[in-house]
Amino acid sequence: MRNLPTPTGQIFPETRAVLAQTDPEFATLITRFIQEETRKESRLTEEERHLCVLSALVGCQGLGAFRNALHAALQSGFSPVCVKELLYQATAYLGIGRVHDFLQAANAILEQHGITLPLPPQGTTDPSSRFEKGLSKQVALFGPDMARRQTNAPQLRRPIYRWLAANCFGDYYTRTGLHDAQREMITFCFLLAQGGCENQLRGHVAGNFGVGNGPDKLYSVVEQCLPFIGYPRCLNAMAIIDEVSAHTGA
Repeated sequence: MRNLPTPTGQIFPETRAVLAQTDPEFATLITRFIQEETRKESRLTEEERHLCVLSALVGCQGLGAFRNALHAALQSGFSPVCVKELLYQATAYLGIGRVHDFLQAANAILEQHGITLPLPPQGTTDPSSRFEKGLSKQVALFGPDMARRQTNAPQLRRPIYRWLAANCFGDYYTRTGLHDAQREMITFCFLLAQGGCENQLRGHVAGNFGVGNGPDKLYSVVEQCLPFIGYPRCLNAMAIIDEVSAHTGA
């Protein structure tokens, strides 16, 4: 394992050192905002915070910042299994076209930290069980309408609804390594960070409420994502949290 700098937050020392030479004022501003303001306000555990920041960076396609954040997370004890589960699940919400480079980068960084790949398998389904188990998980999180639309939806929509149950939920949500509350939280981050997914964001805000991630928790998630994805998408997400909270009484 090569010598790695000691992390101090999400701005990796190597990057900060470069910015200090070329953009010293900006380096001071962004480091202070991340480390002395938003991080100090965090009501999340460190593991949750790493999950949120890494997921948001995948969602907004911030590959360079993702590398920096992953180095810092691993050096603070973040689980390699969590890294892989986050990236595998991201494929359902971003597509392999946008996740591939992040997975390649993560593999290189894990090996730099002395972690042997592949990691132990976390899957719990096979081709014969993935649809049934995935649909069961989907119903548990979002209610019986998820099952009814498999047969009641317009014919043209049924293949995607079937794949949603079997692939998104059967292949990913049924895996070990992350529990339901963590999986819903990172899905919220994927949708929040990529933007343009407001309807899906509403559904997963409600899903988060159902697994115990209430409005206060989601507001804290938004706060930790803000330096990495900007104000507009965070303000939109807060409005949706409030909207769903008012509708559900959460």
